[in-house]
Amino acid sequence: MFVMPAQAGIQSAEFAKDPLDSGFRRNDDENAEVSCQTKNVTGYMPTAKSMKRLQPYTQRITAETAPGGAPAVLFKEIAMLQHLRPALTLFALLTLVTGVAYPLATTAVAQLVFRHQANGSLIERGGKPVGSALIGQAFSGTPYFWGRPSATAPVPYNAGASGGSNLGPTNPALLAAIEERVNALRAAHPEQTGPVPTELVTASASGLDPHISPAAAEYQVWRIARARNLPVAQVRGLVAAHTEGRQLGILGEARVNVLELNLALDALGKGGA
Repeated sequence: MFVMPAQAGIQSAEFAKDPLDSGFRRNDDENAEVSCQTKNVTGYMPTAKSMKRLQPYTQRITAETAPGGAPAVLFKEIAMLQHLRPALTLFALLTLVTGVAYPLATTAVAQLVFRHQANGSLIERGGKPVGSALIGQAFSGTPYFWGRPSATAPVPYNAGASGGSNLGPTNPALLAAIEERVNALRAAHPEQTGPVPTELVTASASGLDPHISPAAAEYQVWRIARARNLPVAQVRGLVAAHTEGRQLGILGEARVNVLELNLALDALGKGGA
């Protein structure tokens, strides 16, 4: 309830600002600024002009009157209504800016400047998408280059369940899996006597890595040439043509996209799936 100056024990109180402003100043209290929107008002006497402006929002007017005949008003409900309108306006404005304008602007820029990347870096053949340059695929046939192992479930390179095996370097299950992969690779590449490239026997953290190193591709050249009845030099040239260098010349390492390389092999018209 609004407290009159006399009830609050205040002999005289003068205010420098209208109550509809963001705040007002009590001149009898060392000019300490008090906000009628956040505190109980105990010494304010509204003018007739202010009362006329506040009348549509006033829910309670006491029967008591102060000297001069102006009624005392409960400002709690009024303060709430004063805050409600700017809050709703700001909410609507931010919704339009961050929820509508910004997404539309970024989408438009992406489609105009980075259309291929914005649409998933899809690789198409015959007008139909056959995969993405960002997500590997499982190749196990002899005439194809093999990519990195994938630990995603329930199938390898499952983009909906990206992740690694989470097995530590000394975990017996991981060591057994690596040994099995090494033996399989050596059996498929009897002409190779050097070390097996690491990425051919270990999965990436995402399980979706579409690339292998040029060394890993070179390790498989003889098998591909033999399976497709192609000259080794031709297969090597195909690998070199699909080797991507470091980004900006300094970032990352040289790499080969396995899907794009296998599609190039199929384009030669020899070999089978």
